[in-house]
Amino acid sequence: MPVCAACLASISPIAAEYSCVSCRTPFQNHFPLDEEGVCRLCRARERGFDTAYCFGAYEGTLRELIHLFKYGRMKPLAKPLAAHLAAALPLDRRFDVVVPMPLHWRRQWQRGFNQSELLARATARRRGIRMVNAVRRTRATSAQAGLSNAARRENVAGVFRVRKPRSIEARRVLLIDDVMTTGATASACAMALKRAGAKSVTLLALARVDRRLFDPASDDTKANSQAFSTAVSKMTEVS
Repeated sequence: MPVCAACLASISPIAAEYSCVSCRTPFQNHFPLDEEGVCRLCRARERGFDTAYCFGAYEGTLRELIHLFKYGRMKPLAKPLAAHLAAALPLDRRFDVVVPMPLHWRRQWQRGFNQSELLARATARRRGIRMVNAVRRTRATSAQAGLSNAARRENVAGVFRVRKPRSIEARRVLLIDDVMTTGATASACAMALKRAGAKSVTLLALARVDRRLFDPASDDTKANSQAFSTAVSKMTEVS
């Protein structure tokens, strides 16, 4: 494996003084949060999942490792990356089943594997619970870049279908994804799981796009906005 132990050990958890207590989205200040520390999207119940945890920011070494894992087809990276993934989840949280975020069949055929499934298998072994490929994508979706939150939700509406409802019915589901961008895709998948009878859905992702790096309140708003759109575009085109 062409990755040294020092690089694997160098990645660090995402840090934020202000973040939502539910989805863990980091913010520059406390203004987007209510008195209980909940963000607007979670207050409005626009998140399909009940809560979310992410290990690090999608940048630097972690981003390079994820790219090597996914696009370089370095499947052995699943084990060390899953160890970092596990570090983001409190030990006292209990789940009944682990479900990977599905790829469209064409994307999985092109890549040869589903990176989220490899992470989910490793996570399930660590937790001593089973992993189930309970969800499938019914169609490929267009890139989310440049879309509003409402448009993103519409783009992935009806994309997911639970093919093994008995495996998740009345169970606490841990949904695994490699990268969380805005949460729209994960929300759509979580809602499909809940409609099929899941008791709760917790999202666990290895990395998330940190919007604080593209702060619209900065002096270079336009450049930051373009940079964020570019970053999201690269992810959604090849995820």
